[in-house]
Amino acid sequence: MEGQAFAEAPLTRLLVPRERQAGECRVAATPETVRRLCGLGLAVSVEAGAGEASGYGDTAYQEAGAELCAPEALPWDAAEIVLCVQPPPLESLARLKSEALLIGLLAPYGADALAALLAERGASAIALELLPRISRAQSMDVLSSQANIAGYKAVLLAASQLDRYMPMLMTAAGTIQPARALILGAGVAGLQALATARRLGAVVTVSDVRPAAKEQVESLGGRFLEPPAQQERPAEAGGYAQAASEAFLEAQRQQLAEQLAVSDLVICTAQVPGRPAPRLISEAMLDGMRPGAVVVDLAVAQGGNCAATVAGETVIRNGVRLIGADALPSSVANHASALYARNLLALIEYLAEPAAPGEAAEQRRQQLDPQDPILAGCLFISRGDCLHPEVLRSGTAAQATTAVPVAAAESVTVGASR
Repeated sequence: MEGQAFAEAPLTRLLVPRERQAGECRVAATPETVRRLCGLGLAVSVEAGAGEASGYGDTAYQEAGAELCAPEALPWDAAEIVLCVQPPPLESLARLKSEALLIGLLAPYGADALAALLAERGASAIALELLPRISRAQSMDVLSSQANIAGYKAVLLAASQLDRYMPMLMTAAGTIQPARALILGAGVAGLQALATARRLGAVVTVSDVRPAAKEQVESLGGRFLEPPAQQERPAEAGGYAQAASEAFLEAQRQQLAEQLAVSDLVICTAQVPGRPAPRLISEAMLDGMRPGAVVVDLAVAQGGNCAATVAGETVIRNGVRLIGADALPSSVANHASALYARNLLALIEYLAEPAAPGEAAEQRRQQLDPQDPILAGCLFISRGDCLHPEVLRSGTAAQATTAVPVAAAESVTVGASR
């Protein structure tokens, strides 16, 4: 809402519900962060069993100072802040009090139903997918913390499905050559995949459209595949590589075809916020890969970088295993939750004003200033008003491919800058 003064609401009760989406094992707060949230003067309510799937028991939450609530007794109508990983059911959000604040990975692109409900309730929402990638916000950057896990787990998945060793081995029966890995994107997930594959002994090549990525790739022991030179390379803005033209992507696909033919495992990380993922590996390119090779597609929920990948499934095509890895951070739920919860804690601490002299900690107030450099991008809904209607509109094309974008992978054309 243009020109609106920043909103203030009492920072008193915080609610952490159990995640309801199938396969989601993470939780938005851990006993560690609950203890620190209570230290800010918050009354923290945690749904019983919320941390069970990620290894955090109810007793640990109680010892940290949280109030445990049964599902039917959750204080939706009393909470000023609700922390979540993925959006809670709309019927639960319909109970929110006016001016409550919802924080999580809210899949905002095309989220008309969520925006309409929050508008009706007069509530606010911070969509962590929209958090600006600036230095001040690094401690709050859930996309980076979760992408780091996705890159690590993607390589382990590929290694477990590969029909050969990863490292070079010298045995009495002869020498085994190291596996050759190709990583599409030198962002957070891509660089972690590179580091993990190198630790396992693979020879790694990385493709990225940004020249600045070369130094990062080579510092981790990878070989950088220079992008096509016949066209101006895609620019970068706000920590994201911008979408490349179809002509550039076609030239890149031709360049990648030769690399794919000699690769044993491929990790795909390329995504564009609010749009279908660029198709970097075509059916024809898959035909050139050797039987037994493995492709892990982290962008599968946005349509995939690789042809024929299916979200949540492993497809065997002419002997090549195509893994649709749409929920890797949730598969490492304990550490993924720990990092995610610390990101949220950093954001809450940023929102909380220091107590004035003589003021009790419980009287601290939450500030939601649409002009704040961190909140300007991610404050999606403010007291019922959608501050970024273009995000709702931009989701139309992406939703034609998939209903829920994956925030854990890289939100870039071929890799994010951090």
